Amino acid sequence: MTTPDAPAQTTPESGRPHRRKWRGLLVNLAIVLVIFFGVQWFKSRPLASGAAPPLVAATVGGARVDLAALRGAPVLVHFWATWCPTCKLEEGSVDAIRQDYQVITVAMQSGGEREVAGYLGERGLGFDAIADPYGEIATAWGVPAVPASFVVDGDGQIHSRSVGYTPGVALRGRLWAADGE
Repeated sequence: MTTPDAPAQTTPESGRPHRRKWRGLLVNLAIVLVIFFGVQWFKSRPLASGAAPPLVAATVGGARVDLAALRGAPVLVHFWATWCPTCKLEEGSVDAIRQDYQVITVAMQSGGEREVAGYLGERGLGFDAIADPYGEIATAWGVPAVPASFVVDGDGQIHSRSVGYTPGVALRGRLWAADGE
């Protein structure tokens, strides 16, 4: 029998439930991360890699774009569509990134120049876009779905690629990493 003033006894087992709890959480986190990165890898398989495919076209604003002429600094090549709800979530980030980096956007299967220009105006977006009404540019880059983003380094090599929503901070991080090479 213990008295109220007596110190509580601790046993070696008293700290183990917390360790098991943390270990279980870490194992679950590791499993989630492996699945997440596995899915990202699987979705990115058809995307172009190595040297960036040629990209020479006119934007809906009338500017001529030539990816090869932008050597020396990283470039974000971003494929999107007017009908894509996920693209709408990402468009603000892409618009902000264009203020600090070269950005080329390609509106895949979203109509012609007039439709894409109208969409950009309605949404108040400052980036220009190349209309790809039949997905020919997207096919050359291996884009199976939108949004899809490529970071092309200053030497014209694809540094990173992804399909699906990518937060703006992740796109900026990839551009920064490509700039440091």
